[in-house]
Amino acid sequence: MAYYPQSQITTNLYTNGGEFFYLNTKLPYSGYYYKLSTGKFYTGRTPQELPSLELIQNPSWASPNVVNTLDNSPALFSYSSNGETQYESYPSSFFYQEYPKYAPTSRILPYYSPVLPTQQDYQIGEFRRYFCKKTNEIIYLEINQNLFNLLLEKSDSIQWSLYFPFYLDWQLTGNKEQVAKVNKNNTDLSIFKLKLPALDQYLEFNWTKYYQ
Repeated sequence: MAYYPQSQITTNLYTNGGEFFYLNTKLPYSGYYYKLSTGKFYTGRTPQELPSLELIQNPSWASPNVVNTLDNSPALFSYSSNGETQYESYPSSFFYQEYPKYAPTSRILPYYSPVLPTQQDYQIGEFRRYFCKKTNEIIYLEINQNLFNLLLEKSDSIQWSLYFPFYLDWQLTGNKEQVAKVNKNNTDLSIFKLKLPALDQYLEFNWTKYYQ
């Protein structure tokens, strides 16, 4: 993608679904996106959040029936923080029932693509790190939110059956010793609750990573 100055990019936009579709796979998309001055849309909060996949808004082949089905379908997964819904996913089967010819023929594998904290995250004091673990091996990957969403919603565009997605809420600011303690405790809790052996080793016991 060509370089665009920051003044021509609108970042940290969000869609709950039913409005955007992946241009390459024709799958519905929900999550963060950004907009260029050319009118094009891409996945991720910013161009630096990879993979940056092009989206198409309200395409002509997506009939109102498809959009309504997606909007009104029950969420497969949701979680809340301070009473606000952070993520909702919808079964891709609704889409393929209407447009089976757009089902992707190949599936990607998750790859290492960590999300880096933004200045806004530092102002908040924490951010979310996304990971996946291979289901039959002790192999971890830190990934971005887009890959996490695809795995979570069991998208036909990714090898979701081979990986278990999860996240860690990660402290960034404050007393350094307290930050390390909070991040270690959150990791230990995930290791226990989600059965994630050696996750702390994967993180190299670096409980103050990204600390400022």
